[in-house]
Amino acid sequence: MISGLIAYLDSIVARDPAPRSRWEVLLYPGLWAVGFHRVAHRLFRARLFFLARAVNHLARFFTAIDIHPGATIGRHLFIDHGFTVIGETAEIGDNVTIYQCVTLGGTNPANGIGGKRHPTLSDDSIIGSGAQILGPITIGRRARVGANAVVTEDVPEGATMVGVKARSTLVAAETWAKDFIPYGTPCKEPCADAEPAVGRICKLEAEIADLRAQVADLLAADLRAQVADLLAADQRHDGTKG
Repeated sequence: MISGLIAYLDSIVARDPAPRSRWEVLLYPGLWAVGFHRVAHRLFRARLFFLARAVNHLARFFTAIDIHPGATIGRHLFIDHGFTVIGETAEIGDNVTIYQCVTLGGTNPANGIGGKRHPTLSDDSIIGSGAQILGPITIGRRARVGANAVVTEDVPEGATMVGVKARSTLVAAETWAKDFIPYGTPCKEPCADAEPAVGRICKLEAEIADLRAQVADLLAADLRAQVADLLAADQRHDGTKG
């Protein structure tokens, strides 16, 4: 149990540049919210619904994070800051990162009673602050949802979703490198391969600049050829007159 807790703390330290040691993480509200949820979920599965809700109520009071006791959560969930809501039929895989003010909400409540109505977050996905993920959809493995995005459809593995309604960025879905990128955005140079969309744009700009240089060379060569032809014609004309 102790080794599991230490591994959990280390997984959070690896994803958050703020803590100076793993012991600081023990004071994170997200960690306590997940801990409370483990207890509430066991009570919920034992059909002790009132007690499960009581634990959930305490967790919400102390952490400002509301995780329904029925939600299924995998290993090493990192909720960074509060005001996140996770619905009853939500399913969260391993090593998922959720930033503040995220909602994993349900849709179609009239037909969703007793059924799946909340999203599924696959392993290693990252959900940016303020994102709203609604309905029984699936966020693919290693996918990223940008801040304040509204997602109502399945997200492919490795994709990055932005906007309202959320759409994928310019590049096709890819599997991200194993290194975790804090906040779901790269902190390197603009053309770093950590952000494929920006890298692709930079590559296209470089190709355009190269094509412009080639066109300029061709125009210069053509102009030189025309000048040479004019000089040659002028010389022939002078020779004829002489």
